Amino acid sequence: MFFRSQKKIQGEVSLSETLETDKDGNNLFLMDIVGVEDTMLDDLDTRESHIRVRQLVDQCLTEREADIVRQRYGLNGKPPRTQRELAADYGISRSYVSRRA
Repeated sequence: MFFRSQKKIQGEVSLSETLETDKDGNNLFLMDIVGVEDTMLDDLDTRESHIRVRQLVDQCLTEREADIVRQRYGLNGKPPRTQRELAADYGISRSYVSRRA
């Protein structure tokens, strides 16, 4: 019975298992080598926030204002543009761009 129970856990590996010890006596764990910080929840939250911002820009602003905000912050998949660039393109002042964006 003992050997059967050991056979079941034979393929399992613990991340906190000590692999080796250095000359100062510090242990090296498997987690130190393969451990990666899990950012999946943060990534999903960020993605949801980006989607919501795009929706609000489309719903709450005029088409012109939405276009200015998209270009200013790079929401259109292109690099963000400066207030000066947008003001020149639209023939408006930089302060008007800053109030919209």
